[in-house]
Amino acid sequence: MTNTELKKLAANTIRILAAEGVQKANSGHPGMPMGMADVAMILWTEFLTHNPDDPKWYNRDRFILSAGHGSMLIYTLLHLSGYDVTIDDLKSFRQWGSRTAGHPEYGLLPGIETTTGPLGQGFGNGVGMAIAAKMIAARFNDEKNQLFGNHYIYAIVSDGDLMEGISHEAASIAGHLKLGNIIYFYDDNHITIEGNTEITFSEDIQKRFEAYGWQVLKTDAYDHDGIRKAIIEAQNEKEKPTLIITRSHIGYGSPNKVDTAEVHGAPLGEDELLATKKNLGWPIDKEFYVPDEVKKLFEDRKNELKKIYDQWQNDFDNWKKSNPEKAELLNKYLNNWLPENLEEELLAAAPKEPNATRSLSSKVIQKIAQLVPNFIGGSADLAPSTNTYMKDFESIAPNKFNGRNFHFGIREHAMGAIINGIALYGGFRPFGATFFVFSDYMRPTIRLAAIMEIPVIYVFTHDSIFVGEDGPTHQPVEHLAVLRAIPNVTVIRPADGIETAMAWSIALRHKEGPVALILTRQKIDAFERDSDFNPKDIQKGAYIVSREKEGKLDLVIAASGSEVPVAVEAKKILSNDLSIRVVSIPSKELFEKQSDEYKKSLFPNNVPVVIIEAASMTGWGDLFRQKLLRVGIERFGASAPYKILAEKFGLTGKQVAEKIKNWL
Repeated sequence: MTNTELKKLAANTIRILAAEGVQKANSGHPGMPMGMADVAMILWTEFLTHNPDDPKWYNRDRFILSAGHGSMLIYTLLHLSGYDVTIDDLKSFRQWGSRTAGHPEYGLLPGIETTTGPLGQGFGNGVGMAIAAKMIAARFNDEKNQLFGNHYIYAIVSDGDLMEGISHEAASIAGHLKLGNIIYFYDDNHITIEGNTEITFSEDIQKRFEAYGWQVLKTDAYDHDGIRKAIIEAQNEKEKPTLIITRSHIGYGSPNKVDTAEVHGAPLGEDELLATKKNLGWPIDKEFYVPDEVKKLFEDRKNELKKIYDQWQNDFDNWKKSNPEKAELLNKYLNNWLPENLEEELLAAAPKEPNATRSLSSKVIQKIAQLVPNFIGGSADLAPSTNTYMKDFESIAPNKFNGRNFHFGIREHAMGAIINGIALYGGFRPFGATFFVFSDYMRPTIRLAAIMEIPVIYVFTHDSIFVGEDGPTHQPVEHLAVLRAIPNVTVIRPADGIETAMAWSIALRHKEGPVALILTRQKIDAFERDSDFNPKDIQKGAYIVSREKEGKLDLVIAASGSEVPVAVEAKKILSNDLSIRVVSIPSKELFEKQSDEYKKSLFPNNVPVVIIEAASMTGWGDLFRQKLLRVGIERFGASAPYKILAEKFGLTGKQVAEKIKNWL
């Protein structure tokens, strides 16, 4: 068998395995894996550098299937390449308890670099990974040693990826930063669910990406030499990301369904699968069959890669011996090291005088930047307003990746995907910042960070109607409820410097899922706590600010963020007639994780509760089963100075006290 025949056989193996997996599940997308099998086969058997026996090898190439609907493609490639992915895994595609989910899920299988499926997300994640690789190289490579970041971020992207707005944002910043380590294959098959792409998609992709500053190459998806040539040319381009437009045919190999929308998202059907096998000269009496020649092809490639891996590990061991300080620093990066006295350091850095929590947070951020070497982040063109710029450090820029600050531009959606990609690459603790109302633009990326349980941090400032004069378009109302509704997102809304410092320590120590810090634009009034207050109680999500008189407890007033001083003032007004406790709830999620005993110690079952928050009250009734008064916002905001808004919306201490009187 010639090499050309062997490679054709390998591509057909991928094609048939993918089609069989979808057919057995009676669900899935066979067309894309069948169409791009040759491109993927050439990449994985000749170019992709990785180690199936050490899937987390730091200097591996990353491969992202942004077109995640074609998940059987990557599952098949992982199986053939020698990862811990069995034929039984392929047979259990999309079934309960299976590791081969409907779309690739990070953490389910080795070799899956990110969760994809929502189109455009993998595209953006790859940009984050490419940036992270550049940053690691800038920190740990030198003239003698080029061990880090000298690899590529590959992806297969679809028409849908390129239609989604996030791809425009992410491609723009990738071109601006000259990320020559990106090589994306565009599966140009002209078909989406509704039919031919010409019904809705007619732009010139080549000109579009060239305008972003990308190199654009073209090849036929079945021309093996053309594919090789394009990859080599892409690897040789060091300053421009590369998009390889591969003209493909969805469902390639199927005699009756090739180039049809029908093959995009439905099984071939038993008859057409049989016809496809006959068309490709495949044994019709075998299922999930891998020819011995194909097994050997992938085994030989694995052995080649093992030599590359062993050489790198040997060089890495020598580098560690020759560079003990850098090696120790790299270890801190990879293990997300934090100082043991982090809380004490951050509490000392937080100003004691009252201020906007965005300003208090800025002081804490400066201290974190000094203490935590892999702490990086930036804002969507709002650093002067979010107060997130690390003053002693440089910014990331084209050919300049030593810095710690990012300028994401006005690209919130891409910012979310990029910091997800940076976190997935490993070695950094990234944050992204914007106004809270613009978290709407980031919601898909926040949700995916929560699904993947990756530790990214969001700094959302201008947190309520008290944004003031900018008016209802810039004033969050429903956003706290929406963010809290996403499983595995931890939301923290601090009320002063102490809570802000502890919020940052919680965010840095949290390892499984994103943390959102919700900070004010306006100055928050000072409030006094009881003398026995312990700052570590903030880590429980709620704690007692001010205790009741001795004897019977009549009422608990709870609040978060800027409404905590309002609760304290309301208590003072009512304290002659009632025995009142004030509780701060900076994090509903953290509080809900506490023991029933702790919850009851703050909110006894038979005591009425008042909750105050300058936001929609959705969700608070799920937490409290006591008699409950909710003081919040039931409409959009208005344009006026924030103190006027507090009065007009009934959120002053005096007004809240009057509401409580009438309620009781």
